[in-house]
Amino acid sequence: MNLGRAKAVDYSDAQGGVTGIDKRPVNRPVRVFAPGPRGVGASGVEGDDVCDLRHHGGDHQAVYAYAREDLDAWSKELGRELPNGSFGENLTTYGIDVNDARIGERWRIGRDVVLEVASGRIPCRTFAAWLDQKGWVRRFTQAAVPGAYFRVIEPGEVKPGDAVEVLERPDHEVSVAFWFRAFTTERALLPRTLAAGDALEPEAHETVRKYLAQHGS
Repeated sequence: MNLGRAKAVDYSDAQGGVTGIDKRPVNRPVRVFAPGPRGVGASGVEGDDVCDLRHHGGDHQAVYAYAREDLDAWSKELGRELPNGSFGENLTTYGIDVNDARIGERWRIGRDVVLEVASGRIPCRTFAAWLDQKGWVRRFTQAAVPGAYFRVIEPGEVKPGDAVEVLERPDHEVSVAFWFRAFTTERALLPRTLAAGDALEPEAHETVRKYLAQHGS
């Protein structure tokens, strides 16, 4: 697991100009829990700071996961080392395709924790400034390997090296990558994301509703 503590920077829109995007691996068990609704709850990982509660954190963004394999691909492309936590992820996975996970898919991490895939990560200005890459938001969006946000179904502790087991995989097409494309570059896909049902977070449902009101079914 990777944790970040709030620190002041000149590129954060959060109150006080702070961000917790600089996450570092820890070599101990970490408690994972449902933090509460957006605007009130922050990170679902104990000891991890989420600073801009308007746009980040809460039950539907309790844990963020990114694959080590995808970090390695970006490392080659960018020509720089990307340690675990470099993308602000809490959970750096090995041997599992995070972006192919379905919205509503459930993972068991270690002995106790059960997480449910809620959405993909939409890049923001803070992310771009943190990596110090010109045109990063556009580049990350075009690649469509966003990593996944999870909600916490069963809380508990996660420790380094814990196995990831896929418990339930929904029978629909709405993968994390599909969701990301629908909400960024391929808006015509939005109605099809409703196949994820109640696993689609409320804000996403509202976006689809507005799209259908404008464009029809």
